[in-house]
Amino acid sequence: MAKEPAKKTEEAGKSRIKMIIIIVASVVLLIGVGIGAYLFFSSDDKSLTPEQEQALLERQAKEIGPMVNIESFIVNILDQGEVRYLKAAITLEADTPETAAEITQRMPQIKDAILLLIGNKTFAELSDLQGRLQLRAELLNRVNSLLLVGKVKRIYFTDFVVQ
Repeated sequence: MAKEPAKKTEEAGKSRIKMIIIIVASVVLLIGVGIGAYLFFSSDDKSLTPEQEQALLERQAKEIGPMVNIESFIVNILDQGEVRYLKAAITLEADTPETAAEITQRMPQIKDAILLLIGNKTFAELSDLQGRLQLRAELLNRVNSLLLVGKVKRIYFTDFVVQ
């Protein structure tokens, strides 16, 4: 008969251990479900697919930024035997209004950079489309190197006469 109470306490001990394991497993499961629900419901609905992101970038690229005009100027260009001139006017498209303000503030530096760059070009370089596109790319790089706030998105030649 002494063995029976020992069995009951042993079974009660095993039963308690099982109950503790079940409780701990339930708590861990509830914590996992809670974390999963939090992550699921707190995720941004603003996440875009790659196609949507590309469309957004294209739309932003097509939007016109603030414009800053550089009035017409005349520059001597290099040519063998003849004196050649370039008369041009340029419009700079900024990415933000703050950039446009900085362009206006730095206009003497920008004009100087433009005049020095164009003054080292030859008539042959500026007389064809490829040369003008190359000049536009060089001007864009040169002007953007002077800016601290933003950048110039595009450069437009609003007047361009080589003589």
